[in-house]
Amino acid sequence: MIGVLLERGKPSVRQNLTDPRPGREEALVGLRLAGICGTDRAMLGGYAEFSGIMGHEFVGEVLDAPGSPGWVGQRVVGRITISCGTCRHCRQGRPGHCESRSVLGIRAKDGVFAERFCLPAVNLVAVPAQVSDEAAVFAEPLAAALRIVEQVRVSESDRVLVIGAGCLGQLAARVLAQSGCRLQVVARHEQQRLRLEAWGIPWIPENKGGAKAYDLVVEATGSPAGFDAALQMVRPEGTVVLKSTLPEKISVDLSAVVVNEVAVVGSRCGPLDRAVQWLAAGKIDPTDLIEARFPLEEASAAFARAAAPGAFKVLLSG
Repeated sequence: MIGVLLERGKPSVRQNLTDPRPGREEALVGLRLAGICGTDRAMLGGYAEFSGIMGHEFVGEVLDAPGSPGWVGQRVVGRITISCGTCRHCRQGRPGHCESRSVLGIRAKDGVFAERFCLPAVNLVAVPAQVSDEAAVFAEPLAAALRIVEQVRVSESDRVLVIGAGCLGQLAARVLAQSGCRLQVVARHEQQRLRLEAWGIPWIPENKGGAKAYDLVVEATGSPAGFDAALQMVRPEGTVVLKSTLPEKISVDLSAVVVNEVAVVGSRCGPLDRAVQWLAAGKIDPTDLIEARFPLEEASAAFARAAAPGAFKVLLSG
């Protein structure tokens, strides 16, 4: 089996990986498309200290499901966190924070950058026929964008700033725009600005927003400087939502958080079912964010393309 293996921070394409075998509660999924995201690239710098098959954004087809044969033949996406179901967080409805969780392609669980992979059947979400593979592969990052409006109430009167206009920033902006809020997005690159303009979303260049002017700032830069920039832009008693996962520790002026009484919200995975519903209803079409597509065998070139300044979503096909 072909797959992309991460060892000691270096990815490599392997042609002879062992074909996975699903357990009783698992499904064997054949990859159709997978997406390279900022977390995958951060892992090359040491984030999560993971070794194994990379990748967690996918759409695939169920090939086998010993305990749930009804899944076989269905196109699916999947929740990336595998929880135990019995710890206090799981019992209290927080399975994403399971004390013994594994995370697909990130923590103690081989990921999806392979021809075939396994995932618990309970994690699967079916993809409706009207949703293309190219749209469905965005379900996981769209869910992460939807998590923002689960965690923070956004109203029409709110001044909202998204810092970072890559894939996640673009999806967050499209979700936030539907609240009717007074939205702006910091965009560095021309291709980012064009995508925002196509959706009628106002953009501003770096260092042009009003200091301490925004009720809510969403940080999606993937950069160590992102949090500091967000703190400069949020108003006193405002809220900063952090979406970036970084391999390095950063220095933060916590006195600014205390003195200005800023609420800081960490934000990770979101409602995958709702993301699929939005895609099926046509509320968001993310396919204009596809930058390029490569076969698994050309993963090195795919990672290089994904690392280019201003690049959007680079896909791997099974």
